[in-house]
Amino acid sequence: MEKYYIVDSSILPESFDRVIKARNLLQTKKVHNVSEAVKEVGISRGTYYKYKDLVFLPDEEMNDRKAVISMMLHHQQGILSKVLVDISESNASILTINQNIPIHNIATVVISLDIGHLNGTIDDLLDKLRLSDSVDNVRLISIE
Repeated sequence: MEKYYIVDSSILPESFDRVIKARNLLQTKKVHNVSEAVKEVGISRGTYYKYKDLVFLPDEEMNDRKAVISMMLHHQQGILSKVLVDISESNASILTINQNIPIHNIATVVISLDIGHLNGTIDDLLDKLRLSDSVDNVRLISIE
């Protein structure tokens, strides 16, 4: 799992701020291409491409994060409800739930989540789900 830090911009190279400005120029269509954007903010194309997917302002990406998890649930009354409570207590919002019919008393469940306001990390949530005796094979499928 990747590590993320929130740090004061005064300790970072000025180029990080310029990469964010260049990306903003492109997203708002104030410039037509990367060459124009980097020229306007005063960085090289190489610097832009090196950091464009790595530096963000806290409100840019943090509040719109998604994750998909899968698990196997024992066919017992209330197990899915317990999973949903655990997710809710972690401050994640459920976007979709796909549950297959139980075969040999085990049902596969795939849940997509909005984790923009998650308390703790996605690993904390997965560990919490794994604590249940009736939940097996909890896996993170994807995260954005």
